[in-house]
Amino acid sequence: GPAPPRPAAPWRCARPRAAGVPCSGLACCSSGTPSPRKCDVLNRGFSGYNTRWAKIILPRLIRKGNSLDIPVAVTIFFGANDSALKDENPKQHIPLEEYAANLKSMVQYLKSVDIPENRVILITPTPLCETAWEEQCIIQGCKLNRLNSVVGEYANACLQVAQDCGTDVLDLWTLMQDSQDFSSYLSDGLHLSPKGNEFLFSHLWPLIEKKVSSLPLLLPYWRDVAEAKPELSLLGDGDH
Repeated sequence: GPAPPRPAAPWRCARPRAAGVPCSGLACCSSGTPSPRKCDVLNRGFSGYNTRWAKIILPRLIRKGNSLDIPVAVTIFFGANDSALKDENPKQHIPLEEYAANLKSMVQYLKSVDIPENRVILITPTPLCETAWEEQCIIQGCKLNRLNSVVGEYANACLQVAQDCGTDVLDLWTLMQDSQDFSSYLSDGLHLSPKGNEFLFSHLWPLIEKKVSSLPLLLPYWRDVAEAKPELSLLGDGDH
């Protein structure tokens, strides 16, 4: 019989890269989605880092390049460490005002290397399940060093920075608490569980898809590859 219809969004191999800026556990790819086939995904996650340190290392991660190297989407995912309580965790804690200033500085740096605001997605920290995280703190020999209400202040600051800078934003802190008992999204009260990563991806993907959907198709859909001479289909350099 006739071949089944071609999918609406055939896979793409895009020269521009979607880059994940340093974060504390961002999954940019997920099975069953076309994202890895549309872009090279660069994940730059640094466990335990805050925005003060990220601002310093960002120029080492993303530099000015030629037009083919400019990322089509950049995610910035910070706040869980910045919002740690100063008295209990002074090494990771960053004051609220500095957190906002650091996020703005990162957006401004990206703009200076030709990545405009409309390619940037800020992600708020996730909510904190205090009961579960306190258990982890006790195991580590310390007191509860984060509070969900304080994390919420940092999430609101992230939203304000996005509004001020003109970037997209994903409000995970609110979305996770609106949906159901959010503890299942966290493996230990703080870090994302597999279910939490899927939740993040399901809300992040539409924002990324807006930015990558118009990329040129640089490699053909598999049914369109010339069977006798595949080189004719696979060695081209333009839209197919």
